[in-house]
Amino acid sequence: MLRTKSEAIYKKSCLVIPGGVNSPVRSFKGLGMPPLIVESGAGDQIQDADGNRYIDYCLSWGPLILGHADPGVVKAACEQMAKGSSFGIATEVEEKLATKIVGLYPSIEKIRFVSSGTEATMTALRIARGALERPKIVKFIGNYHGHHDALLVQAGSGVASLNPLATSKGVNLGTISDTLLFHFNDFAAVRSFFRTNKMAEQVAAVIIEPIAGNMGVVPPEPGFLQMLREETARVGALLIFDEVITGFRVGLKGAQALYGIDPDITCFGKVIGGGFPVAGIGGKAKYMDHLAPLGQVYQAGTLSGNPVAMRAGLETLQRIEQPGFYEMLFAKTERLVGPIRKSIEKKNADACIQCVGSMFTLFFGPKKVASKLDLKGLDEERFARFFKYLFERGVYIPPASQEAWFLSSAHTEEHIDYTAACICKFIEEGL
Repeated sequence: MLRTKSEAIYKKSCLVIPGGVNSPVRSFKGLGMPPLIVESGAGDQIQDADGNRYIDYCLSWGPLILGHADPGVVKAACEQMAKGSSFGIATEVEEKLATKIVGLYPSIEKIRFVSSGTEATMTALRIARGALERPKIVKFIGNYHGHHDALLVQAGSGVASLNPLATSKGVNLGTISDTLLFHFNDFAAVRSFFRTNKMAEQVAAVIIEPIAGNMGVVPPEPGFLQMLREETARVGALLIFDEVITGFRVGLKGAQALYGIDPDITCFGKVIGGGFPVAGIGGKAKYMDHLAPLGQVYQAGTLSGNPVAMRAGLETLQRIEQPGFYEMLFAKTERLVGPIRKSIEKKNADACIQCVGSMFTLFFGPKKVASKLDLKGLDEERFARFFKYLFERGVYIPPASQEAWFLSSAHTEEHIDYTAACICKFIEEGL
C-alpha cells in the first residue's frame, strides 16, 4: 500500500505543527508507522491522500453514528451555512436542539452548549463547586474527561504513555490536590471513603464515565453506579455523568437509562454535534441556574451554540430517534463482535472483546478488563501488529490499544463480515 503523498504531507506538517498533528493520538505514536492523512469520507469508509480506502471503525472517535458525510446532515448544515455560519448571537436552532435533548433525558431540565467535551466537564465541575461551595472532586483512574488541569490526572488512553501518573507537565500540583482518585468498579474503597472519611463532606462532585471509553470499553460492574448515586446523595455531593462518548451511543437516552441512574449533571459531546464540534452540560435547573447570567458561575464561548453545528446535531438526533434505529445498529455491532468473541473462545486466546451498544474494544493480553489495573498485562506489541495487519487490508481502527471502536448505521454487512473475517484470522492463526 503506497502512501507517498500522505508521508510527504506529514513531514511538512511536522515543520509547522507540534508532532505534525493537532491531537496526540493521531500521531500513531508507538505503532512504528507514519499516521493516516485523510482526504475524504463517505458512508463507512475514509480515503487517504493517496487514494487508499479504509473501512472506518473510529468514526471521528464516535460522533459519526450515521457515517461519514451523511446526505441529510450535509444538507442541513449547508442550508444553515447559506444563512450564516456564525453570529455570536442566540439563534432558534439552539432552542430546538436543547428542547430535543431535554425531552429525551429525564434527568435534564436545562442544558448549556459549548464546543468541546473538555469545556463541558470543566464547566460541570465549576457548577458543582459553585453550587455547593465545596472544593473536592472524585474521579476514577483511567477515566478521561478532557485536558483541563483539574482532571488530567490518572487519565485514559491519550495520555497513558506520557508519564507514570498519566498527568501532563504544566499542571500545577495545587490544581489537582483537590482531585481524589479511585479505581473504576472498586466498591469497597469508594464506599469506605464516603462512610468513614471526614473529607467526604468536602466533595462537591463525583465525575465518572458510566461506561469507560478511554481505557477501552469497560462497563460498570452491576450495582456500582447505583452505589455512587446512593453515596453521593447521602453526603450531598453531585453525581456527574460524563456521557460525551456514551450519550446516544449506547441508546437513545444514554448510559443513565441503560443502568437506571438519575445523575445531577450530564456532559455530552460527539453525537449531539453530528460531526461538528459541539458539547453540552445538562442537569437539574437548580444547579444549571448557577450559570451566568442567572448565577455567579461563569462560562462563555464565542462559538458556543454555533448554528451550523446545532443544525447538524438536530438533524442527527431526529434521525436516530426513529423507530428501529438502535435495534439495527446494535444488530450490526453484534454481527461484527460475535464472530470475534467465538474466535477468542475457540483459540483460548489471551484476549477479550468488550462491547456495550455500538461501542467496543478488543484487548490483547487480559481476559477481562474491569479497571485500569487489568491493563497492566496489555500486549502493546501485538496490538501494533494487529493494527498494521488490518490497516494493510483496508480496515481502520483507533490507533491506540485503550480506545473504543464504533459502528455506524452506514456500515454495510459486506464490510462488517470482511472485517470480522480479517480479525478472526489474525486471532486463530496466532499472528
